[in-house]
Amino acid sequence: QVQLVESGGGSVQAGGSLRLSCTTSGRTLMSNSMGWFRRTPGKEREFVAAISWIGGSTYYADSVKGRFTISRDNGMNILYLQMNNLKFGDTAVYYCAARPAYASGISYSGDDYDYWGQGAQVTVSS
Repeated sequence: QVQLVESGGGSVQAGGSLRLSCTTSGRTLMSNSMGWFRRTPGKEREFVAAISWIGGSTYYADSVKGRFTISRDNGMNILYLQMNNLKFGDTAVYYCAARPAYASGISYSGDDYDYWGQGAQVTVSS
C-alpha cells in the first residue's frame, strides 16, 4: 500500500517562502509521475505543478510559474515543492499525488492520479 505524507506547511507573510515535502512509503515511486495540487474552500482542486518520472520534466500552473519549483529525490522517496514569493492567493491546502506506475507523461487533472496525501495547510497573510 502506497502512502504519501506531506509536511512543511505553515503560516508566512506575503513575499516569504515555504518548502513542502511529500514522503512516500510502501514502495518506491521512482516510476511514477507526481504532482502537487491545492484546494481552497469553495473552489475546485487546482493543479499546481508536476514532474514526470522519465527525464524529470517539470510543469507548472501559470499562477505559480517562476515562483514555485517542484523536484524529487528518488533515492529518499521524497517529493518537494519550493514556494517563493508567496502571495495571499496561494493560501490553500496542498496535496501531493502520484500517477500509476509507468503512466506516460504527467496530467493536469487530479482524476489521473491514484495516490494522494492528506494535505498540508499553507496560509499566506498579506
